[in-house]
Amino acid sequence: MTAETERDDVPPVPGALHDLIACEYCDAVYARATLAPGERAQCLRCGGALYRENRHAYRRLLPLVITALILFAISNSYPIVEMDLQGVRTQTTLLGAVEALHGDNMDLVAALVLATTIIFPLTEMLMMCYLLVPMARHRMPPGFDRIVRGIRQTRPWGMIEVFMIGVLVTVVKLSTMAQVLPGIALWSFGALVIVLAAMLTFDPRALWDYLEDDAEGRQR
Repeated sequence: MTAETERDDVPPVPGALHDLIACEYCDAVYARATLAPGERAQCLRCGGALYRENRHAYRRLLPLVITALILFAISNSYPIVEMDLQGVRTQTTLLGAVEALHGDNMDLVAALVLATTIIFPLTEMLMMCYLLVPMARHRMPPGFDRIVRGIRQTRPWGMIEVFMIGVLVTVVKLSTMAQVLPGIALWSFGALVIVLAAMLTFDPRALWDYLEDDAEGRQR
């Protein structure tokens, strides 16, 4: 595997607006430079990452999103864990956990779990599909810029990995009091976290570059 290298020599020369990129940490503006595979451009002012060469990641992005949607459906359709306490067996799904929190008058926590583990992750995956499916057919989907901004605004609120850690800690603690059997959803959640981590390495802003490259290729 080629080690990732950093480039901090992206000069702020004048150019077309679509060739410029602003650092999201300090707002410094730079002109895009062509990067080799594995390289990334770094802000001279604050050291933050500007963008990276991830053309291969783009080719794998749509299969990853479809896989994530399938795993997400499985994770929310089957029990996460099943507990056997003195002959009494109970099991729950993610939605069941949200309903239990609501039933215990913990409405704020229930809403937070619902938003961060279901609504926001599902919204991001559906928006990615909305962009990638037409792009695979060499078409620009309506509202492209708004959807890209929506993905960037939604992404920080998806916290399935935090939920997964909480479930694992709870399972370990409950195992001393009752027999805990992992459900299908627990395994699918684990796989989903890995797939989402692969998706998060791709900056949705880079979709502009691939869309423009595709348009230039059709004009030739």
